[in-house]
Amino acid sequence: MIIWLASYPKSGNTWVRALISAYLYSEDGKFNFDDLNKIEQFPSKNYLSPFLDNFNDPINAPKYWIPAQNKINLTKKIMFFKTHNALCTIDGHKFTDKNNTLASIYVVRDPRNVITSIANHYDLSAEKAYEFLINKRKIIFTKNITDKGKSFEEKGNVHFVGSWEEHYKSWQNIRFAPIKIIKYENLINDVESTFLSVLKFLSNFISIEIKEKKIQQVVKTCSFDTLKKKEKKEGFPEAPILEEKNKKVVFFNLGKANNWKKKLDPVIEKKIRSKFSLEMNELGYL
Repeated sequence: MIIWLASYPKSGNTWVRALISAYLYSEDGKFNFDDLNKIEQFPSKNYLSPFLDNFNDPINAPKYWIPAQNKINLTKKIMFFKTHNALCTIDGHKFTDKNNTLASIYVVRDPRNVITSIANHYDLSAEKAYEFLINKRKIIFTKNITDKGKSFEEKGNVHFVGSWEEHYKSWQNIRFAPIKIIKYENLINDVESTFLSVLKFLSNFISIEIKEKKIQQVVKTCSFDTLKKKEKKEGFPEAPILEEKNKKVVFFNLGKANNWKKKLDPVIEKKIRSKFSLEMNELGYL
């Protein structure tokens, strides 16, 4: 069965994935980028290749979401998967279902800070990044990483993202499996206690021994500053490549310094606040 680690793009998914993988898949809690390979992405070539050749095909790819997950679950093992896909149904094809999903962790972030990260990640203007956030039909393509993250395949994977609020509501309203929703801001303010709450949630489904010293080591080696330094020194295989400029974007870019009050045009901020007021109030962002 699958435990999903889901989020809208640039909302902290990789950070939570790093925390979980370091705790579950290392002896001492010291994080390495290779640990991320233990929590793979879905949809991806690895799991859709038995069913189709073109992973960028938004028409046919959804047909094989459930068949691919059915095949994954033949192993009878509990597996974690990262996804940016909304919990959506495309032409009658569900992203996942109760037969394949054990639980979900959803990471949500104030859209006023998401937008600046989106702009950096995709090399967009603030206005174009705003259009990204509100596009209910938004899809993104992620490239396959091979050779332990050192090279890229030509074919990518299509993710049906939608708008920020529709993405959040799709996972929030999951009815067939338990879900733990965590706010990126809580990770920033108190990562240790927030991560502990994640481990306690996961302990309902997998055997976890809570070790305070290991948690502290995980938090230390997965801090934003540490990850940023590691990226600068080692490179980060999941950083996007701007093909037109032939360069990689810095993945761990601003962290706490990404403060919409200082970074965001007030006109754009007002538009976001107006567009997403219901969900932002619900989450305590307004």
